[in-house]
Amino acid sequence: MTTARHVDIDAADWGRLRRSTPLTLDDDDLEGIRGINERISLDEVVEVYLPISRLLNLHIAASHELHSVAQRFLGTADAKVPYVIGIAGSVAVGKSTTARLLQALLARWPDHPRVDLVTTDGFLFPNAVLAERGLLERKGFPESYDVRRLLRFLRDVKSGAAEARAPVYSHLVYDVLADAEQVVCHPDIVIVEGLNVLQRGGPDDPLVVSDLFDFSIYVDADEDHVRRWFLERFVTLRATAFRDPTSFFHRFTALTDAEAEAVALGVWDAVNGVNLAENVLPTRERADLILEKGPDHRVRRVRLRRL
Repeated sequence: MTTARHVDIDAADWGRLRRSTPLTLDDDDLEGIRGINERISLDEVVEVYLPISRLLNLHIAASHELHSVAQRFLGTADAKVPYVIGIAGSVAVGKSTTARLLQALLARWPDHPRVDLVTTDGFLFPNAVLAERGLLERKGFPESYDVRRLLRFLRDVKSGAAEARAPVYSHLVYDVLADAEQVVCHPDIVIVEGLNVLQRGGPDDPLVVSDLFDFSIYVDADEDHVRRWFLERFVTLRATAFRDPTSFFHRFTALTDAEAEAVALGVWDAVNGVNLAENVLPTRERADLILEKGPDHRVRRVRLRRL
């Protein structure tokens, strides 16, 4: 079965495309990679993520060959350009886990051992700026990001700069940290994970973030499933991280279970669900690879963009 731009592949059939790609992770590795309330197993790594690792390795090798062709044609000897992978998807869909898992798998290939992961949360405007602009309730929407700064970072990466610096976001304090930076130095691969990384620009934007990606992945699921996962994550965080007195969300620990559930679902319906429908989901078909998850968080189908 094919769609206009993608070939649809059942997860079991996709798993056979792993060929001889070795499993380089164990249960201890997965424990540090899993997101909250996600139950990803080694079986799913073998079936879904090892074939992705193999596909990306083939793409990266082809990209390096094209770079060598250009060098031979121009008679230059430029440094190798990092390969950039974008990962998009809804809040709570598991894109962060996907990014961490691919980072671990790709770093174990001998040709590209240095793989950096950058999240676009750090490129949100600080809360003070959002409050000044009346955007604090729209955090995560396209206008809440410093896109120019993100583009500068990606330009530095793709130009082979000695260092590329990204701001750092703290989910504990719910804000960008003024005194912290992530420094990316001569990576082989950079994975950029975020809500709207595949979004198109306006008519006056000569360059958009996805123009600087070599490959893109969208993590997909029915909204009803993602809404439930968001609620489950909120409940878990309320019993764990939110109990830290320094947490921005510490006040929610004083709520009853029913009150906390109402707050979480209200946030989804007013913010995350709206952002998904208006800004995130419309970017799905632009991805090179779409991972479709079932209600148990397991990938059921893979859609690979046709060349």
